[in-house]
Amino acid sequence: MSGEKVRANAVAGAQPPGIRDMIASLVSQPSISSASPEWDHSNESVVQTLAHWLEPMGFAVEILPVPGMPGKYNLIATLGSGSGGLVLSGHTDTVPYDDKRWQSDPFKLTDRDDRWYGLGTCDMKGFFALAIEAAKAFTGTPLKQPLIILATADEESSMNGARALAESGRPKARYAVIGEPTGLKPVRMHKGIMMERLVFDGQSGHSSDPSLGRNAMEGMHAAIGELLTLRGEWQNRYQNPNFDVQVPTLNLGCIHGGDNPNRICANCELHFDLRPLPGMQMDELRQAILDRIQPLARERNLGMRFEPLFDGVPPFETSPDAALVKVCERLTGHSAQSVAFATEAPWLQKLGMETLVMGPGYIDQAHQPDEYLDLSQVKPAVDILSRLIQHFCVDDASAAELKS
Repeated sequence: MSGEKVRANAVAGAQPPGIRDMIASLVSQPSISSASPEWDHSNESVVQTLAHWLEPMGFAVEILPVPGMPGKYNLIATLGSGSGGLVLSGHTDTVPYDDKRWQSDPFKLTDRDDRWYGLGTCDMKGFFALAIEAAKAFTGTPLKQPLIILATADEESSMNGARALAESGRPKARYAVIGEPTGLKPVRMHKGIMMERLVFDGQSGHSSDPSLGRNAMEGMHAAIGELLTLRGEWQNRYQNPNFDVQVPTLNLGCIHGGDNPNRICANCELHFDLRPLPGMQMDELRQAILDRIQPLARERNLGMRFEPLFDGVPPFETSPDAALVKVCERLTGHSAQSVAFATEAPWLQKLGMETLVMGPGYIDQAHQPDEYLDLSQVKPAVDILSRLIQHFCVDDASAAELKS
């Protein structure tokens, strides 16, 4: 595939299969995304399969290459037209897996204990099948506003699929629901995630005479003290009772340095994780870290490198008074809540959409051997998605009242 936009081939008049068969087909196609090349797969077959189902339903389908990422594609499928409308969004990739820990083939949908087992069943290929099933009922219905099914690449690794969409300014709609596994409870906020790398370069020398070198590990010891002091200051300043862990967290994840007890340590590297709350800006946090650490490096005559391990995910929050939040609360009977995991919501929000995270399955099953989607979630999910389409695309309701 090449070019900015590619229309998928479709069989005229063909209709998507049933929910189970759709999930089985999507699960059977490996689309792992990973920073490790030996694990990383293209998601092309998954987006082509979605396009093959959606075009005969009347969706205008675009498959967009993700810039700088060969083999990775986003899909935008649009039914109807208008300046508002609803996006149902999911990611096409999965995490890696350990087949020795699975009781069944990760790429074969397996029925057991009123559950569908398979890699990506709840996180989150299953959501596409449920969204398409909900959309079937509206293919012959005049829509006042468009329904958009969005499928992204590389959410589990780089988030570059969603990032590319935000940079291109597409898709345009008024509301967006991201179908991550939340047990069908609406989620209106989550923390961000930053993974950072700090490196000090000193000078090796014989340990019997400290003046012969510059100890990078001692510099890192002082830097860790400053990071922990910063963490305490942030936790005193920022608190949000909507989260189980109400403060921003900073975790010292791994450290490497030196090569022998009798040599002055010439190099030390620290990786750490920072989870900011909504309202905290990632660039300001990085600058605060630099302001504390750079003087330490200069005092000790150490070379210093400070950089993200990946670009990070900003924290996310939608107002509790947003129309989408109110509608989803009434549909589900649950108040909108927060979660600890990060999603693509910040990038859809940057596109100007009221954004909410809500989908079938539970995060406890995600990224685990024997991942499954509980069958008790299937019919309720289709019903909720159908009523969202009716409300925002057919009725074009702008208020939070929901027609019964």
